[in-house]
This record gives sequence, structure tokens and C-alpha cells, in this order.
Amino acid sequence: MNLTQIINLQDYPITDKTFQEQSRQAVVENGVLSMPDFLSSDALELIRQEGVEKRDQAFFKRSLHNVFLSPQEDKYPKNHAYNRQVESSKGCITDDVIAAGSPLRTLYDSQEFKDFLCHVFAERALYPYADPLSSINLHYAEKGQELGWHFDNSSFAITLMVQAALKGGEFEYVKNVRNADAGEMNFDAVDQVLDGDIKPKTLSMDEGALVLFRGINSMHRVTPNESDLTRMLVVLAYNSKPNIALSESARMTFFGRLGE
Repeated sequence: MNLTQIINLQDYPITDKTFQEQSRQAVVENGVLSMPDFLSSDALELIRQEGVEKRDQAFFKRSLHNVFLSPQEDKYPKNHAYNRQVESSKGCITDDVIAAGSPLRTLYDSQEFKDFLCHVFAERALYPYADPLSSINLHYAEKGQELGWHFDNSSFAITLMVQAALKGGEFEYVKNVRNADAGEMNFDAVDQVLDGDIKPKTLSMDEGALVLFRGINSMHRVTPNESDLTRMLVVLAYNSKPNIALSESARMTFFGRLGE
């Protein structure tokens, strides 16, 4: 498939300068932009089929972590916001499992798509990961699985919803909880989010939607899948510099192997 067969270009003219600027402004103002029906129905179905067929190659893991995705700190009490633990559990197939002819690879490699993302996120250029696992990941959340509250370490995230849970599996977020650049962690607000004292926003993510999200300062999670239908979500990961690989420890943690 070529790009015109993958993207709904009538609604999302990604090469149009006015549309690019409108999208950039939306992300600046809201921290997130959701584009329903971004994928064509044919492309969506091919990606869904690939996810179903390759489910047996997924690496599944349950883990406990803090919202900062960092090791616990002895200088803080166990019940401190920095040390409070949440649960994440999911499966993942990696870039080297995605077929060469997959619509995902055509989209990921498209210069037009990368130029659009560069304008939205104010990047000069975007590059794939140098390791064979990290660029395109398809995530599975089966019944009872979830993604716990956290901040992203990267400045932006690009996701495609492939198959939504029939119940649960909702993306929730709270904007601007911290200021990572200034080193302001805002532990009180983190506690309030974890305790449910701050009501999060819920982002609608219909099947075929592209979501652009700045999660470095906004806490977010995916609630547990409460249905028997597996939730499938694709993460398209880029770097702002070439020849960057995910660390070996991170690859073992996320994927269960190095891919080398």
C-alpha cells in the first residue's frame, strides 16, 4: 500500500502548511491531538490482522514502577510520591516482527509523515532507532491488563489505535502536573492524582485514530481492559538525532531480548 491508501488525506492533508500549523497549535495548547479515522479502513484491517496473526510472538510482562519510571529512592519514605508503586502489564511485538510490506512500515518511513510530525513537535528531523526492536511496537492489553500512571521520558508520543477494548482500556491524563525542564516534580499533585483527588481527562481513542501526545509533564495511564477483546495499540517511536539505540537494559525490560 502507498501513503494515499493508508491515510485519510481528505480529512488530514498532512502536507498542507495550514493544516500542519493548526495541528501544531492544538498540541501546544492542549498537549494532545487526536485524529479519528486517520487510517483508511483497509489499512486498519491489515494492521489488525497482523496483530492477531503475530500475537504468539509478543513478549508479555507485569511490572511495578513509580510514575517517574525511575528506581526507588531511599532518601524518601516508602509512601512518598516518588516511591509509590503502580502496576503495568502488557504484551508487545517489536519492529523486527512487523512485516516489510506492512502499512505501519510505509507510514513510519514516509518522509511526508515525518515532515508533518517535525512541524507539529518543532523538530528539525526524525530518525528511527538504531536497534532492531524499538521503532515500531504493537502493544496488547488483554483482560485485566493496564498501563499504570506515569510520565513519559520522551518529549512526545505517537500512537495508533488498532483495536479498542469493549469496556475499560481508557486513556486518562492530567495536564502539566510537573515541569521536568525546571526540575519541579510537584510531588503533592502526583499524590493527588494517585489518590484520585484530581479528576483526569479521558481521551477518546477510536479505532483508526492517530494520537499525538506530549507526556513528559502530563501524568497519564490506560485503565484496565475489562473485556475479553484484546486492546491493540501501535507506538511509532522516533529520535531527534540519528544512530540512537534503546539501551540493552531497557530492551530486556520492555522486550525480553536484545534483537541482535
